[in-house]
Amino acid sequence: MRKRSVKMVGATREGDASQDGRAIVTRQLRKEFDDLVAVDDLDLTIGKGTLYGMIGPNGSGKTTTIKMLVGLLKPSSGTAEVLGERIPLKGRISDIGYMPQEMAIYTDLTVSENLQLFGSIYSMGQERLLERQEELLSMVDLSDRGDSLASQLSGGMKHRVSLACAMMHDPEVLFLDEPTVGVDPELRMGFWHHFDDLKARGRTVVITTHYMDEAVRCDIVGMMRQGKLIAEGSPRDLMDRSSTSNLEDAFMAFSKGVAE
Repeated sequence: MRKRSVKMVGATREGDASQDGRAIVTRQLRKEFDDLVAVDDLDLTIGKGTLYGMIGPNGSGKTTTIKMLVGLLKPSSGTAEVLGERIPLKGRISDIGYMPQEMAIYTDLTVSENLQLFGSIYSMGQERLLERQEELLSMVDLSDRGDSLASQLSGGMKHRVSLACAMMHDPEVLFLDEPTVGVDPELRMGFWHHFDDLKARGRTVVITTHYMDEAVRCDIVGMMRQGKLIAEGSPRDLMDRSSTSNLEDAFMAFSKGVAE
């Protein structure tokens, strides 16, 4: 069957929305590593206030895409804008937050010191910094570990501290690369309630995940394979177009080219 494109992404429609309504726009974005094409001419338009999920197997280009959008990797070709500014960002860098897959905290500092360090980078006032620290430690269920050295935490706890640090300055756009790895199901659910709250406040959240029960909670899901965006739409739309009852089967259908 003929594959059809999806024009609607979040709150914007390509071609008739003002730039102000778009949080992220990429055009023919490409990244090559020697002979490997990690991201292959990627076109994205993500509206402000959208919870956008990127799914696909390891090596599909999800992490490379996010690293280009936050300025950690230089594209081989193509363009990208975040909040109306071309990458690499300068004027809007304080308006984005990023949680990588790798540990992004200082193990020789305590949990609270890590949060305060990240808050001070963005010139947060002391009162707001302490208030935000309390909120986030509660969210990641580490209120009783503020004085613990990060080096004393389990891998899953370190991951949760990294998430809290990325959110410390309450950015307008939040890039989260596998934010719930190693997190128990109950706490994962709490995270997603918080992500929903961020969206309700107009924040844009871009999440990579391997959990299909998480992806189905997103407004828009982008399916990636071998560096290409093979399908995009709401979870319900993707399942309807592939005549499947879950996103995992939908992904397989689009991968095989048998879905619209």
